[in-house]
Amino acid sequence: MEHVYPVCQKCGVGVLIPLSDYGRDGASIMYKAWVCTNPDCGFNVRIDNGELSIGKGVGKSNK
Repeated sequence: MEHVYPVCQKCGVGVLIPLSDYGRDGASIMYKAWVCTNPDCGFNVRIDNGELSIGKGVGKSNK
């Protein structure tokens, strides 16, 4: 099965790929964020505690 991801509307070069995470109680959170694959772009959309965050910095976690 081939996946087709949306083109990033910010840069037009990368595509947005979904990322998943785990909640506080260990439950899986599907598609918590969508991130542009173009490293020069850095666009992202996230859900944090039920609020939509657009464009916050993406970096490595210390966890």
